[in-house]
Amino acid sequence: MNSESNVPHFDPPLPISLFLKSSANTYIYDDLRQFEHHFLHFLKKIDYDYTKPLALSAPSSDELVFILASCWRLGIPFVPIDYKLSQKEQLVLLNQLDIELLITDQETSNLSLQSANIEQFSLSKILSPDFTPKEWVAEHKESVKPAQLFGYFFTSGTTGSPKIVPLKRRQMLYAAQASSQNLQPRRNHLWLLCLPLHHIGGISVILRSLLYGSGIYRMDKFNPTKTIALISQYKQLVAASMVPTMLNRLMNRNDFAAHDNFQAILLGGGPITPSLIDDCFNRGIPIITSYGMTESCAQIAANPLKTVGDLSRPKKSVGKVFDPNNIDIRNDEGHSVEPSVSGQIWLKGPQIFDGYLINNNADFFDSEGWFNTGDYGYLNDQNELFIEARRTDLIISGGENIAPLEVENALEALPNIEEAAVVGLPDEKWGQKVVAIVKTTNNQKIKSGTIQKLLKDHLQSFKIPKEIVQVDSIPISKTGKIKRLKAKEYFDK
Repeated sequence: MNSESNVPHFDPPLPISLFLKSSANTYIYDDLRQFEHHFLHFLKKIDYDYTKPLALSAPSSDELVFILASCWRLGIPFVPIDYKLSQKEQLVLLNQLDIELLITDQETSNLSLQSANIEQFSLSKILSPDFTPKEWVAEHKESVKPAQLFGYFFTSGTTGSPKIVPLKRRQMLYAAQASSQNLQPRRNHLWLLCLPLHHIGGISVILRSLLYGSGIYRMDKFNPTKTIALISQYKQLVAASMVPTMLNRLMNRNDFAAHDNFQAILLGGGPITPSLIDDCFNRGIPIITSYGMTESCAQIAANPLKTVGDLSRPKKSVGKVFDPNNIDIRNDEGHSVEPSVSGQIWLKGPQIFDGYLINNNADFFDSEGWFNTGDYGYLNDQNELFIEARRTDLIISGGENIAPLEVENALEALPNIEEAAVVGLPDEKWGQKVVAIVKTTNNQKIKSGTIQKLLKDHLQSFKIPKEIVQVDSIPISKTGKIKRLKAKEYFDK
């Protein structure tokens, strides 16, 4: 991999620069420095091993942003967990890692882990004039190197089994440098953070801002009315990261516009329809369509569409892969194909992770270190990338990854359902919607509403099929795999 001398370097932010703003609070980078002293002191008191990952499971808050930022600056690896998962589901994930500490807002009586409530890190207390930091962090920071891991992220594949993606600081440094070519807020400018903080998309907003020395505007959750007010009127807010579902909700409002200083919305995490791009063009909303994944530390390609009517780049493209990374399109036999020929997308470069923590990496990397993304697409003569299918069978709805197998298993566990096949269909609102075909015992008639109601006890709402069609048999190949393209035909009728 690249030597540390080649890894991008960023100057530290100025202490008086704006770090974080939310609906009720404003903080500067000197506040973050003071918090780091307290955080390091807390970890020393519990004799924490800094090489082991620290788990975080809590809703978005100013305190959570401070903890994540401190972990990055102090070189402490972290594991963001979806706080909406049950304790049982969280424990399954945490048991796969050597976790020494969980910071959460929940009761942890059923978790056999050392834990701390996030309320212990109250900013109003830590940043009060009476608080005196107990530890000096400069020496600790000097030991942090680009080759170190900064986090472990869980990602679902088509099998439904979460894979653990270890990400290194090197990846984030290269990713931030690449992103700055298209979008880089300056000192005292803000990047809107309205994405969940258990995904790389939301985490990237924080880490990029730390590296650029710019600030973050944090929302508890995505609020269309507040977002429109910020992008339309708040001059300090110059960037935002969203999934297409969020942007669609904004575009449905007549009062949505961008102020003159606003740079762009970074758009990713799901299928982006040409009609959405056209709408943004026509209304003067600057967007940057992108392609990336957890394994590439978020976006690794981007196609900025800067002005109304800008036809210099094809709308359906997600742009070129960022240097110094490389891309190759290969057929099923593993051979490179010509431009405009579809195939699997392979990536190689300093932004690409070094391998999953548990899975057999020989299934994902070739002998020369190229990573098979599992996505399908093609390149044109200008080396611009066009995405045709993400992760083969994976469904991306509203920015959330949905593994068909998980939904199929839940369906087949219900009374009278023998077999099921789940696929994603294009949807203007959500990017894709989940639908299913099912075969019942003795062809007993079913009611979609009843099945959807039963699934609420087993699946998150966005995973429940929006349509369910009863069929005589599930189309399968000779090797027993579901023919998902064939399954989709039932919804064309």
